[in-house]
Amino acid sequence: MHGAITALAILGKTLEKLGIGNEITLYRLMAKWMPLKSKKDSELFIRDMQFEGVRVRVYQPKAPAAGGGKAVVFFHGGGFVVGNIELCDSLCIYMSKASGAIVISVGYRLAPEHRYPAAFDDCLGATIHFLKTAQDFGVNPSSVIICGESAGANLVAAVSQALVMTSDVPKPLAQVLIYPVLQLLDFNLPAHQQNHSVPFLMRDRTPFYTLNYAGGGDLSISKEVLNGSHVPPELRKKFSKWLSADNIPKEFKVRGYKPQAIPAFNNKVYEKVKQVFDPACSPLLAEDSVLCLLQKTYILTCEFDILRDEGILYKQRLEDNGVPVTWNHIKDGFHGIVSFFDQLNSGKQAVDHFVKFIKDV
Repeated sequence: MHGAITALAILGKTLEKLGIGNEITLYRLMAKWMPLKSKKDSELFIRDMQFEGVRVRVYQPKAPAAGGGKAVVFFHGGGFVVGNIELCDSLCIYMSKASGAIVISVGYRLAPEHRYPAAFDDCLGATIHFLKTAQDFGVNPSSVIICGESAGANLVAAVSQALVMTSDVPKPLAQVLIYPVLQLLDFNLPAHQQNHSVPFLMRDRTPFYTLNYAGGGDLSISKEVLNGSHVPPELRKKFSKWLSADNIPKEFKVRGYKPQAIPAFNNKVYEKVKQVFDPACSPLLAEDSVLCLLQKTYILTCEFDILRDEGILYKQRLEDNGVPVTWNHIKDGFHGIVSFFDQLNSGKQAVDHFVKFIKDV
């Protein structure tokens, strides 16, 4: 898979220069060609629906839970530009069967056709719709968990923060963040340096997703974004108390880490990507007054993942604000491991761990 993804990236750049295609188109074609699990399962009712104009797929156990069951609203990963309901079908089926909960998989709009905040708006709207209609599905509105992986976990964190500031909507029971991307400012944390070339998410690919999602799609500024030239000095100082390698425990620096010199600020680059400083885009930047209101949280991180430190920093911020956090760190894990839950033991153990949290919370 890593070889195929790398080849597609090279081919996509070539096609783009020729004016006959691009990398994202190739990714989406590959996703369509991949063998997908059947939507039928003897233990579940599975159907596609629309929540506020957003496509969702509902996985509902045929044997309903006594007294009103739980539900999981799930946001898939894919860097905001790829991924879909079909690709996470088998994971959602497993989650529903293993937890006994209804799972609602949200097919939010993707960049670059629909840039930030389209994905956030879709996920927030679909979640609010379900929270208000949960009883129609036999679900207690106070027993809804929001869950997502990678870019989907970013959307979970952003939606959770928005919901605690909304007075007329039932509040979720918990949030589950699976190797979340939580900030688009600093790409030089220890995990970025240590895991820069580890599949399936490599450091030099982060501007591709960032710029297509929240930066207007101008990939010519990738180098400047990667080294941090888009961060104004005053904002760098403000966020350093939350977003700094100094806050990463020493055990996560033993594989090597060198502090980087602060780059010169480039205002032109900042103007193109300034949306990344919005907490709905970078949830790690939310104020304490918001974080202290959040619900119970589960965070999964992987040692060999450039996003590892973001999950660790968010865990620390939540705990500092009195939010109960369950943290599972997979020492031999890599980004995307839950997608291999039916092939790798470590992937299966990772999924079973957060499914148990869903059952027990």
